[in-house]
Amino acid sequence: MAGLAKRKVFHSFLGCMRCVSTAPVHNATAAAASQPKPRTLSRPNVRNIVLVEGVRTPFLQSGTQYKNLMPHDLARHAIKGLIERTDIPKDAVDYIVFGTVIMEVKTSNIAREAALGAGFSQKIPAHTVAQACISSNQAITSGIGLIAAGQCEAVVAGGVEFMSDVPIRHSRKMRSIMMSSTKAKTLPAKLSLLGQALSPSAWTPELPAVAEFSTNETMGHAGDRLAAAFQISRREQDEFALRSHTFAHEATEKGLLSDRLDYKVPGVAKTVTRDNGIRPSSMEQMAKLKPAFIKPHGTVTAANASFLTDGASACLIMSEEKALAMGFKPKAYLRDFLYVAQDPKDQLLLGPAYATPRVLKKAGLTLNDIDVFEYHEAFAGQILANMKALESDYFAKTYMGLPSKGQILANMKALESDYFAKTYMGLPSKAGAPPMDKMNLWGGSLSLGHPFGATGVRLATTAANRLIKEDGQFALLAACAAGGHGHAMIIERYPSS
Repeated sequence: MAGLAKRKVFHSFLGCMRCVSTAPVHNATAAAASQPKPRTLSRPNVRNIVLVEGVRTPFLQSGTQYKNLMPHDLARHAIKGLIERTDIPKDAVDYIVFGTVIMEVKTSNIAREAALGAGFSQKIPAHTVAQACISSNQAITSGIGLIAAGQCEAVVAGGVEFMSDVPIRHSRKMRSIMMSSTKAKTLPAKLSLLGQALSPSAWTPELPAVAEFSTNETMGHAGDRLAAAFQISRREQDEFALRSHTFAHEATEKGLLSDRLDYKVPGVAKTVTRDNGIRPSSMEQMAKLKPAFIKPHGTVTAANASFLTDGASACLIMSEEKALAMGFKPKAYLRDFLYVAQDPKDQLLLGPAYATPRVLKKAGLTLNDIDVFEYHEAFAGQILANMKALESDYFAKTYMGLPSKGQILANMKALESDYFAKTYMGLPSKAGAPPMDKMNLWGGSLSLGHPFGATGVRLATTAANRLIKEDGQFALLAACAAGGHGHAMIIERYPSS
């Protein structure tokens, strides 16, 4: 009975979300609805670049089965799994690019270490990129650039994050003492340093930053402020989180998450075959959790926020002519993409709201042309805040630029605001919000997990797989990132896939 009640709540919420989000989209695109979709986004004299395949390790909560590994172990497994699945000869890969955020100091160029560990030749170059939560998006587009410029024909792009063992430094005072000790030659000099080292302040460790360097504000805190300002209830946020977990659970049970690799972790008895953060709970259980950031009245909790995750992903991108010459059957074309940036103090997580209409304009498409949407879910609340902005002139004029918790919901609201479009985007009218019945139907970062450096490849691969499964033509993926950044990309299903 509890499961039935939970499902009734979930489907009731989903129905409401569809009613709210699809009607404005229909109104905004009514003229375009009767127009046939473009056959392809191919352009004369521009190389077609294709996504051949994408894979990932199971995404696990930090501190669980992967806790005794190192990040390059996960990256190596993703690369090896990609090579095994595609059966591409290693010497046919021209370049390897990986993204990561919190870097392991022993493997600073983790792309290179993972590639060598996976058996690639020393002569195949590799480099690592970092752009917060869109690091593997940056890895993909870096590979696109290499292929488009004619420098490469085949690139492995991926990302990895390992939160089970983040680097924790000695204090700056202790580091200074250690550096000075190598130059201390006399006994008095050594005793002086020893005295400094015994100071309690010297032993205070430095943890990796969890706040914006420029503003000193965490994403969760910024999101709580926005949710409170626009009366986004805790219940609404929990309902959206339940949607994500329910969809992820259903996709897992139906075998839709085909990008996931099995992983026999050394020292762990059972092979890891599933993501372990999927937890389709109940509204009653979720309501028992305490606020995570602003206490005691905040609304961001462990239930409606993405969790710290270990995982890696990798994909093979190639020029179309090379892929066909080698007998591959691509999944999709990688088409237009762009990056955006705003003031992180005001608009930390609104990257998708800026990027979505711009990438559509760049591609010559409308929302009505898009069959699949894959948006990164940092938190649940941002979508709901943006939805409520549809009814609030005050929100559009005063708060539309602010960051929020649960990044997706606020971006949907911004996309529905004429004021936002005209004032911040330079557009004549609002772009419209993606319909929820096309959004993240196999789960998202709230449920599957969010290894910071690896999520972008998951989004791209899932978008391509959903186009095939759902018989669609175009997909749009988007994500926000720290620093006020955002990314969006159009993916086109390959005709024979």
